[in-house]
Amino acid sequence: MARDSLYGEQIIWTGGPKALTVPTLFKVVAVVSATASVVALAFSIVVATGLRQPVGSLLLFSAWCAGVAAGAWRLPVWFRASARYVVTEKHVIWQRGRLRRSIERDAISYAVIRWNKSVPGVGDLVLERAVPTGALRRTLSITFADVETPDRLWAIVRGLTPSAPLGDGSRPLAQRLDDGERVLWTASPRASRWTTRRVATAIGASALAAAAANMLSRSVPPVMRVLRQHVLPPVTSGLLVAGVALAVLLLVSVAAWIGYAALVRPVRLARATRYFVTDRRVLIRRGTEELHLDRQRIAYVITAPGPGRASGTRRDMFLVLDGPQARAFSPSGAFGGGDEERLVPMFAAIEDADTASELLHVSRISITEARQAA
Repeated sequence: MARDSLYGEQIIWTGGPKALTVPTLFKVVAVVSATASVVALAFSIVVATGLRQPVGSLLLFSAWCAGVAAGAWRLPVWFRASARYVVTEKHVIWQRGRLRRSIERDAISYAVIRWNKSVPGVGDLVLERAVPTGALRRTLSITFADVETPDRLWAIVRGLTPSAPLGDGSRPLAQRLDDGERVLWTASPRASRWTTRRVATAIGASALAAAAANMLSRSVPPVMRVLRQHVLPPVTSGLLVAGVALAVLLLVSVAAWIGYAALVRPVRLARATRYFVTDRRVLIRRGTEELHLDRQRIAYVITAPGPGRASGTRRDMFLVLDGPQARAFSPSGAFGGGDEERLVPMFAAIEDADTASELLHVSRISITEARQAA
């Protein structure tokens, strides 16, 4: 077997991206930038042909937006194409040319798997290491993007022989356990939390919707007057209408997308979430995302009242992680306000937190009881 050139350790697995995909955020940036480029180009043609005015700044802005769109669409693919993933006896390594990141296998706290909807059996494997909070708070993770059968690779990183059911993300998580592993407890969140970020996102969506309505009300009357007077050639008039329509449509689409992220998506994510406690691990399934955490990494749990009117029976359960020279709160979400976007080791709005705590055999801290005692 080959050995790693830096650590001199035996390489037990090596690979790279199986399929090159573009992250959703980059796709959104590409679409928005391309639309803005088309709008600027249409207005520049209208101004140049109808008003006989210089349009150098509009053309420059259009070209810049086109460059941003092309970069957002192709740069992630170019960057990932030459990435290599390596698992040695003691380390996991992400490498691209001279760029290199590594984490000790024993220091990995948990893994998050994001299955690719369009390519079966392919997904991202995110390896997270718990780090302290406070002055040392930071994110230490390695992402193996678009890797084949990420759950099998995670088993290799854990030092296990992958079981037969692994490799198919469409199968229920409870059917892809380790050999001999069994489920002891399972639950689903009963509510969706309104975080500060979610409130701010909803306000931003409302502001964009108001801006779109204001733009539509202010632009339609002047455009209609220009069209009735027939001062522009038919092609130029069409470009003017298309430019205004695309600009309004862009604002409306962005407002709808942000509104969906604030109002609808958290509810759908809560309904698609399932928590599992097995005799070896804590597992969370949320749509196409999975979190895998060995129970030995849990130092203790923190419980707090959950969201909703029935918060007296619903409780949030935060798993405080421990690792070599690091006990981490913030990566587990214990003081992070329950971020709806990131899949973190916490059970949100569950009605049977006491049973789950007892099964984990760790100490429990109740925020409510601590406040009453103080």
